[in-house]
Amino acid sequence: MSPTKSGLQREVLALYRRQVLVALRMARTKPPHAQPKFTLFVRYNFHIQATSISPRNVAAIEHLLRRGRRQIEMYESSSIKDCQISQTMMDWQQAWSSSRHHYGVQTS
Repeated sequence: MSPTKSGLQREVLALYRRQVLVALRMARTKPPHAQPKFTLFVRYNFHIQATSISPRNVAAIEHLLRRGRRQIEMYESSSIKDCQISQTMMDWQQAWSSSRHHYGVQTS
């Protein structure tokens, strides 16, 4: 059983989930050839940011959420049609997909 979360922890988690959903919806508004790149970009950046700080560092978490929200707003612009994906991002995706298959989780 997971420990009970404080009100602030629940609020931060809810905000994070909302931002992930908004970011993934934003990716679907892009041209079909760019959608997988935007989805990878969003997932990779959220993962890297989430693992880079302590879960107890509320100020840093709130800062990253605000920064993420501004980034999403910028990428939502219809003038942005594509994004650059690094080899590191592609390697991370490959490792992430492999680990999900290893544990029996189906990916789409």
